[in-house]
Amino acid sequence: MRVAGIEGTRRTKRIRTTRPIPGAPRHPDLVERDFTASAPNQLWVTDLTFVATFAGIAYVCFIVDAYSRMIVGWRVASHMRTTMVLDAIEMARWSRGKRLAGLRCHSDAGSQFTSIRYGERLAEIGAVPSIGTVGDSFDNALAETVNGYYETELIRGPTRTGPWRTVDDVELATLGWVRCHNTSRLHGYLHDRPPAEFEAIFYETDRPTPGRNPIARAVFQNTSRTKAIQGRPETITRFDVVEPWRNPTTA
Repeated sequence: MRVAGIEGTRRTKRIRTTRPIPGAPRHPDLVERDFTASAPNQLWVTDLTFVATFAGIAYVCFIVDAYSRMIVGWRVASHMRTTMVLDAIEMARWSRGKRLAGLRCHSDAGSQFTSIRYGERLAEIGAVPSIGTVGDSFDNALAETVNGYYETELIRGPTRTGPWRTVDDVELATLGWVRCHNTSRLHGYLHDRPPAEFEAIFYETDRPTPGRNPIARAVFQNTSRTKAIQGRPETITRFDVVEPWRNPTTA
């Protein structure tokens, strides 16, 4: 097809969200397609996607923790400058802690992620950047996967009755989707648990002294739920997570 000068059709308008700077120095690939982690805050992945609206293009940035698939930071903006990525990092720093030594933050080779300010902001929290090869989606497959089901479930989901009208509409809807993703959406990779519950179990079993981040300060209740696994009912313990940062009286 490439030799013949033809290509497959696309469902949406082609927008380049990855703009590499030719010849610019880049950080090494510290992940090498191994998107696994043994604990939270060891590996984050990030990427940009876009949403077409009547008012223009809305660009969306997510930062995802590879251990629990938790979206720890995100930003929706009408531009794709480095500042939108920095805003997402600030949200992640607010929710996860100011110093995260040993953290790797993996991305593609877009100019936002090769910028000096991006590297400096990560250095402030003790993280190191990691960048995959240019034009290879497999080198950032986890972030691409999150972008894919975000677009499938929300942007072009079954509840949509027409195109999105404004960037603000996309931002408000994304806020609700991220909350549902983190606290309610079941992930097969997490043994059919939402990210918040998966992390809560980790801190309860492996770190008996919570306090390293807001999720670790959860209140656990010994309730149970029944779910069918391979056609067989099984009772498992559910940890109901209370988010103390949303209520100043419990923080």
